[in-house]
Amino acid sequence: MNQTRHRPLAVGHLRSFEAVARRLSFRAAADELHLSQPAVSRQISALEDEIGCTLFVRGTRHVELTADGAALLQTVNGVLDRLDATVRQIRQSKGRKVVNVTTFASFASLWLIPRLEAFQQKFPDIDIRVSAFDTLVDLADSEFDLALRYTAPTHMPADAQRLFGETLTPVISAWVAKQAESGQAPPLRQAADLVHYSLAEEDDQRPSGLYLSWRRWLTEQGVGDLQPRRWMYLNFTYQQVQAALAGQAVALARVALITESLQRGELVEPFGAKGRLNSPSAYWLLLSEHSRHRPEVMQFVRWIQEQAQLTREILDEN
Repeated sequence: MNQTRHRPLAVGHLRSFEAVARRLSFRAAADELHLSQPAVSRQISALEDEIGCTLFVRGTRHVELTADGAALLQTVNGVLDRLDATVRQIRQSKGRKVVNVTTFASFASLWLIPRLEAFQQKFPDIDIRVSAFDTLVDLADSEFDLALRYTAPTHMPADAQRLFGETLTPVISAWVAKQAESGQAPPLRQAADLVHYSLAEEDDQRPSGLYLSWRRWLTEQGVGDLQPRRWMYLNFTYQQVQAALAGQAVALARVALITESLQRGELVEPFGAKGRLNSPSAYWLLLSEHSRHRPEVMQFVRWIQEQAQLTREILDEN
């Protein structure tokens, strides 16, 4: 790696470098960039080879920037910001209107993206750019026009718009439900029956994660000491939903994010309404000051509000 290189660096490699440096995780960066983890690793290795130095210290459970990596990151952040700003200006000059949205991965995957086609049909001249990652972005100092977030009311500013609340419910796939009803699988009529099933748990050690935990739900149902057949720990909500859809586990799902799957019969609430449990957190919309004057942003905000109203009706919040 000591040979001096003179060729220009690939921009795609810099994107991967910035994502890994910000997330300090190859897996998280891959999810954000919609690439495979090996693809991101190859890009970082190619970048290190091109520059002639090691950019990351790779551990079994963590990734850290080297001094060279930290120096490169300072320049890369500015370069990518200027590149993105120029691209936005070019797009706008060509008549394309772009709304930049930041949110977290599960909300984007389960609630926002499935609805976007309806917005695009109604407003075909507006492009929507969704950046989904768990790191909170300061709208005042970013390119984003609005943020869709999930948190307790006390963590939101006064001008935040509440979209809808949080309700949790156990869900299983339609196939598992039929198996349980026919006697081909253990019954699933009351909370105690979960002892025969695998439970998909959100792997979140933060205090807020307690409200999303199976242990809280089981305690509310009077079986706080229950031990399931096995636990399946997953990082993201949408992974738990996928596990339930695949028949691998019972997921404690966020009702607002799975309404379509429930309506289509892909997911089933084995305990019905009695299995639902409210959380103090809610879903919010934050609008940046620098975007309030743009008609395309306000059109998208009104559309989000309309979709949120439909979700509130399903949650019986009105």
